[in-house]
Amino acid sequence: MFVLGKKVAVVTGGAGIIGQSVCRVLAECGAKVAVVDIDAKAARDAAAKIAPAVDVIGVACDVADPKSVENMVGEVVSRFGRIDVLHNNAATKGADLAKFLAPFESYTIDTWKDVMSVNIDGMFLVAQAVGRQMLLQGEGGSIIQTASIYGVVAPDFSIYEGSSYCGQPITTPAVYAASKAAVIGLSRYLSVYWGPKGIRVNTVVPGGVESGQNDEFLKRYGERAPLGRMARREEIANAVAFLASDTSSYITGQEIAVDGGWTAK
Repeated sequence: MFVLGKKVAVVTGGAGIIGQSVCRVLAECGAKVAVVDIDAKAARDAAAKIAPAVDVIGVACDVADPKSVENMVGEVVSRFGRIDVLHNNAATKGADLAKFLAPFESYTIDTWKDVMSVNIDGMFLVAQAVGRQMLLQGEGGSIIQTASIYGVVAPDFSIYEGSSYCGQPITTPAVYAASKAAVIGLSRYLSVYWGPKGIRVNTVVPGGVESGQNDEFLKRYGERAPLGRMARREEIANAVAFLASDTSSYITGQEIAVDGGWTAK
C-alpha cells in the first residue's frame, strides 16, 4: 500500500473497468477521491460502493466538453479544497461498438473523431484544467494518464482469430492505437513543461484486462503474454497508486508498462 495521506485524487472514467479499481485502491491508501464519469448515476454508484462516506464522491463530467470539465474541477475543489492527483483515464469506444471495430478500409471519419474527442481531446482538457488548479495551489502534484500497450507496439492480430467481446467479434482499431500513442506524447510534453513547478506527469500502459472476452481470446492472449494471462484490474490500480504517491517522487515523463511482459518481445 502507498500512503496518500489526505491527498485529493480525481479519476476520470472512474465508473469504468479500470477506474473503479483505481478509485478503490486510492481510497484505501488514504486519498479523498472524486469518481468522475460521464454517467452521473454510475459515478455516484461507484463512489457508494467504495465507501458511503464524505471522502469519496461521484461527479458527472463529459471530458470532451470544456465547460463540463471546468465545472467538474470547480465541484471537486469546492468539496475538497484542492486537487493533488489526477488519473486521466477516460476513454470511449463510441456509441456503436460495431463501428468502433470496423475494418480500417471502411472506418468512418465520424467514428474516428468521436473516439479522438474523448481519448486525446478529453485528456488535453482535463490535464489543462487540473494542471491549472495545481499551479494555483503551488505545491506540485501527480498526473497519471492511461495509454495502452497498443500505443507502444502494434497489435498482434493473431490473438483475435475466433475471439469476441460481449458477443461481438473483436480487434484493435487504428483510432485506438493512434489515440493511445498520442497520450504518451502528451504526457512526455507535460512532464517537461510542468516539471519546474513540481507537477509530475507519467503514463500507465496497461496490457489487456479481462472484462468479458471469450475463452478463445483468453487462451490466445495468455499464450502471447510472458506471464501467461491477462491483467487483473487491481494490478493496474496498484501502479497508479505508486505513481500518485510520494514513493515515486523522482519519477516523471515515464511510461510504466503493466503488461505481463507483452511489450518485452
